[in-house]
Amino acid sequence: MKVVAVESYVVKLRPPEAYLGVRPSSANGDSYYVRPPWRSLYSDRFETLIVRVTCDDGITGWGEALAPVAPEIAQAVVDRLVTPVLIGQDPRRVRPLWTTLTGLMRERGHLGGHQADALAAVDIALWDLAGKAYGVPVHALLGGAYRDDIPTYVSGLPRSTDGERAELASEWVSKGVRAIKLHLGNGVDEDLATFDAVQSVHPELKVAVDAHWAYALADALRLGQGLDERGAWFLEAPLVPEDLAAHRELAAALRTPVAVGEAMRHRFEFRAWLEARAVDLCQPDVGRTGITEAMAIAEIAAAHHIPVAPHHSVGLGVAVAAGLHVSAAIEAMPAFEFQPTTMTVANRILTAPLVGGPVSFALPQSPGLGVEVDPTTLQEEE
Repeated sequence: MKVVAVESYVVKLRPPEAYLGVRPSSANGDSYYVRPPWRSLYSDRFETLIVRVTCDDGITGWGEALAPVAPEIAQAVVDRLVTPVLIGQDPRRVRPLWTTLTGLMRERGHLGGHQADALAAVDIALWDLAGKAYGVPVHALLGGAYRDDIPTYVSGLPRSTDGERAELASEWVSKGVRAIKLHLGNGVDEDLATFDAVQSVHPELKVAVDAHWAYALADALRLGQGLDERGAWFLEAPLVPEDLAAHRELAAALRTPVAVGEAMRHRFEFRAWLEARAVDLCQPDVGRTGITEAMAIAEIAAAHHIPVAPHHSVGLGVAVAAGLHVSAAIEAMPAFEFQPTTMTVANRILTAPLVGGPVSFALPQSPGLGVEVDPTTLQEEE
């Protein structure tokens, strides 16, 4: 069994009209923009990189990178650097291939960033292919599932006022939701007021805050202390993602767990944070780490008695499926991130939709990832 082809597809799909507010106007018509108070670059489309690996016996595997901005960069890595190495290899040797692929540009400083995103897509495709070759789901190849039903939390309440957010939270609660994450960073007092409005909806509702690295340490401490008083579920990304020392100080000062991991790509980054006790909840995104590295991260976290709740943002159906298999195979896994708007788009590329959320997903049981991509959907929408 040998790899004979690796194909990469840049995908750009239009979002629903209500996608996280209105896109700011741009004088030059660019599709990328910044949405204050957050500092990251966003696209007005759902952008991603899809990879298909094909073997000489006709079996194919699908993978996806979390590449929400400029997926063409990760595509170039796949096409120029990875594909020539994969051709002729046995795709069932997933972990040895991961060692080979991560070594390609490592001495040149490219174990993370776009290189890691590209490798994540290929790694996911190899696991999918291996599962199909052996006739078992990916979670079986990972050693078995701890759960057949993956708990989720609703990520985001995209409304303009606290009253509207509370109303939307109430709608989710009526559907059985008992865990919600707020996307904030609007100022300490405003964030706490939003938290109060949403928490008041139901006495059993767990509420977390994602601050999108908007704060300096002093304000993050003030926000965290306010969340301590309110019994918050966790505080995600309160500080700039590179500042391990400040996160360590914050984590030591708070009862509310500090959650990080979206910006990280590999076990060595997570190990440093875990050893420093700078993180209380690890959030690797499988679309950025791949399945192989996500499981390595989970094992290191387990050795430090830290739970892992995989991150998911705008990845489409392949990335969702990969996250579900990883979430099933991790022992201490409180919940997988459910993005309501993303899911309305994520299934567009699949031949059959993933069914699940907002409370949980049933674990896919078909060989591989349990999803198939319709190649005719991988076209940029005008």
